[in-house]
Amino acid sequence: MVVLSVICSIFGINQYLTDSGLNLGMLLAMSAVFGFGGALISLMMSKFMAKHAVKARVINPQSPGNETEAWLISTVDRLSRLAGIAMPEVAIYEGAPNAFATGARRNAALVAVSTGLMKGMNRDEVEAVLGHEVAHVANGDMVTLTLIQGVLNTFVFFLSRVIGFLVDSAMSGDNKRRGRGAGYMITVMVCQIALGILASMIVAWHSRRREYRADAGSAEYLGSPRKMSAALRRLGGMTSLPLPDSMQAMGISGGKLSALFATHPPIEKRIAALEGRQ
Repeated sequence: MVVLSVICSIFGINQYLTDSGLNLGMLLAMSAVFGFGGALISLMMSKFMAKHAVKARVINPQSPGNETEAWLISTVDRLSRLAGIAMPEVAIYEGAPNAFATGARRNAALVAVSTGLMKGMNRDEVEAVLGHEVAHVANGDMVTLTLIQGVLNTFVFFLSRVIGFLVDSAMSGDNKRRGRGAGYMITVMVCQIALGILASMIVAWHSRRREYRADAGSAEYLGSPRKMSAALRRLGGMTSLPLPDSMQAMGISGGKLSALFATHPPIEKRIAALEGRQ
């Protein structure tokens, strides 16, 4: 936020409140800087942040530590070839059953699985989960979600300040103080919360749609939805702790949230969608 504020100050686009009123062009430019800036910075740092958040250990593809790690490398390599992408980094971390993919580019991604997933599933099921994560990378889901988040952040920032200005103008009889009073500040805070909630619902809706696509991608790579269906059934019977908030949308399973805010569809619906492809 400090860096983005400095950028806005350097280019002079933070002076959107003027004595003559609201400069909509300047406000939109500042909204875009804050809306897309934070989302893009998070995307660029996603691999670094993910590795440190779960303390993931990247497996050296040239010298895996054991037979399991060698199998993970060879499986992700094969799935990546089928998906037409460069092989992602492969990592493993200690934790409850889960897996995730992240990265700013399709050909420079990271796929990580937890020890809990490796112990709780057989190799056919783990292979299906890896296919699901590779499909996320191949579909460009991380970039798409970032762009959607950036657009929504921009409009939340923009609309909350426009509404705040209009409310403050209605409350103030002094034209020179329009948009500078308590009405503006309070309205902006309330609108950012309310509009932010609506934006989160839209992002969650898109995230749920991409889970169906990733499930279908795994089924395509493996030639049948059978393994992915089995993996989801197994996952439904396991205790799967959610990933950190910033990474939940990247995992194979999400937290127990309200349906409107859930990043993942119910497992039974995902299985039904897969079985409908048979």
